[in-house]
Amino acid sequence: MKKLKRSARLVEMTQYLLSRPHTLISLTAFADRYQSAKSSISEDLAIIKEVFEEDGLGQLSTLAGAAGGVKYMPMMSKNVSLAIIKNICRELEQPERVLPGGYLYMTDMLGQPNLMNEVGRMFATAFAHRDLDVIMTVETKGIPLAYATATFLNLPVVIVRRDNKVTEGSAVSINYVSGSNKRIQTMSLARRALKEQSRVLIIDDFMKAGGTVQGMMDLLYEFNATVAGVGVFVESGEVDRDERLLEDYVSLAKLTAVDLKTKQTSVAPGNYFTKSEEVSS
Repeated sequence: MKKLKRSARLVEMTQYLLSRPHTLISLTAFADRYQSAKSSISEDLAIIKEVFEEDGLGQLSTLAGAAGGVKYMPMMSKNVSLAIIKNICRELEQPERVLPGGYLYMTDMLGQPNLMNEVGRMFATAFAHRDLDVIMTVETKGIPLAYATATFLNLPVVIVRRDNKVTEGSAVSINYVSGSNKRIQTMSLARRALKEQSRVLIIDDFMKAGGTVQGMMDLLYEFNATVAGVGVFVESGEVDRDERLLEDYVSLAKLTAVDLKTKQTSVAPGNYFTKSEEVSS
């Protein structure tokens, strides 16, 4: 790259960092890229760091030493996240979204890239400090959420199928009991899709009793993998606590009440906003 003026270098360097989240970039790499002294690069990074943190765009972490450098971690403040989630809750409370069984129609929202990017950034903030290798979801509605989250965490996505496909090669399949309707269902994951002993973040769009998430956790056991976190877009509060199959998860919204006769619902911010402790710790 040709030598740039400082103003142009700041713009290009910012874009470079934004497109490589959670990637350690050495000062030497920046100095070579922009044909500038490391001292100048350090000054530029200090400016970018200040703007990122003041505007709530994320953190720019510096690692000292010969193998050190800088790493951009996308973040979203709780205040900004809460404002977005409140708007989502109001949209989810529309009567026409109520489906039989106490579910909500969310497919149109899951198809909005800008909205999914905001939700993905929330999950990326919640799990920013977890040691993660991959993000997992089950087809099909969890896919947009998983990819949006993966974009900000810079991680690959693994998709669990409801049945085995010949195009996937050999696979591991398990039966699991749906927590909400107690039906036995099947899910499958290709052996090539996930390395053994991976640390996995599970992302799901809607959770009632947690049967689907528990199924994915059981499937991960077959790969000697570790569940490093569970993120749920919307959870149902219509399930008794003793029926809930898992307790350690992060939810962004919670369906607290639904009347199938009147189609009246109540949706509130999830436990990500009500927990006193930081879920990312």
